Amino acid sequence: MFRLSNYMHQLIHPTPARRRRPGQPVRPVVIWNLTRRCNLRCRHCYTASADVEFPGELDTTQAMGVLDDLSRFDVPALILSGGEPLARRDFFEIAERARGLIRYLALSTNGTGLVGDTADRIAGIGFDYVGISLDGIGRTNDRFRGQIGAYEMALAGVRNCKRRGIKVGLRFTLTEDNAAELPALLALCEDEGVDKFYLSHLVYAGRGDKNRGMDTGWARSRSAIDLLIEIAWTAAEAGRPLEIVTGNNDADAVRFLQWAESRFDAGQVAHVRAHLEAWGGNSSGVGVANIDHQGDVHPDTYWSDYTIGSVKQTPFSALWTGDDPILRELRRRPRPLKGRCGACIHQAICGGNTRIRALQITGDPWAEDPACYLTDAEIGIAEVPRVLVTPFRGKRHDPVHRFH
Repeated sequence: MFRLSNYMHQLIHPTPARRRRPGQPVRPVVIWNLTRRCNLRCRHCYTASADVEFPGELDTTQAMGVLDDLSRFDVPALILSGGEPLARRDFFEIAERARGLIRYLALSTNGTGLVGDTADRIAGIGFDYVGISLDGIGRTNDRFRGQIGAYEMALAGVRNCKRRGIKVGLRFTLTEDNAAELPALLALCEDEGVDKFYLSHLVYAGRGDKNRGMDTGWARSRSAIDLLIEIAWTAAEAGRPLEIVTGNNDADAVRFLQWAESRFDAGQVAHVRAHLEAWGGNSSGVGVANIDHQGDVHPDTYWSDYTIGSVKQTPFSALWTGDDPILRELRRRPRPLKGRCGACIHQAICGGNTRIRALQITGDPWAEDPACYLTDAEIGIAEVPRVLVTPFRGKRHDPVHRFH
């Protein structure tokens, strides 16, 4: 996750960059898909969830054991996700236990169930953050989410959180079909007093893989991050609290650095670059981990086809600190990247971007990320023609035209 607003604040109120010490234990943010069940059927759902019972989910006793292990392992944050986590019958039992064990507890939900007593109980538990997913305004959201009225229910969920003093954010997955909704969603954040806006680039996993043809062209991705950069800077300058973050395309960090280079002096740019390099870009298998609904552990939520092991047999802490070959390679710096990513001068910032897209397109997790929208000149390989690895099914697109 690229915390754009945080780096904007470094330009105004600089603080020292903190780098991970060599050999320092990796304590990841854990995203836990408590269930695969969901009342909606989103077109880009990375878990391909549906409103049915899925076999093999962890029972309550097993879930409590996972929480105990995560607490002993001292993970910095836990995000309860799904499917729709509120669809799990023992959700509140798990959430209350997690609140007593984990330093930072967040909820990722579609927001449609955040009403009445449910909203009261969420507030009572004391979640640090609730992220609510929207794919546009009104009918656009309902079309993406597969249910008429989903937008109004989610918006009511946002308002119910705000009334109860819960920090709430909107989560938006950018696609070719809803990119035009971005300005309206940012305006909605302003109107509703939303605390955080998270833009996720499309990742080819679950139904997101089946619908990879919805992915945005490179020019539209650039345009989206350029808009967010301007909004984040305006908010930072004015002291407004809106926090903007992006995910699943670490080229965003390089684009931000280009923006900083065009506006600030060399010392300020060097300071921001140091912070970006300390962050290091893509955190799959390093600073983020996933436990799915059946207890299988993955390098992140999109690596569902690669399993490190199961918490039903082995504690998460043991799996994460074991000698798994993919984790070992994901944690290498630099990573064993190929193609444009391997030749890129920004590896220390980007970390090779989203490896799962390369894997889904080419079968090789170390190939270039096809969603990188930076030009060859911008990544230091001018005069080298780009090999087109299109994320689109069907008609192939000329990469030059996609920049217009």
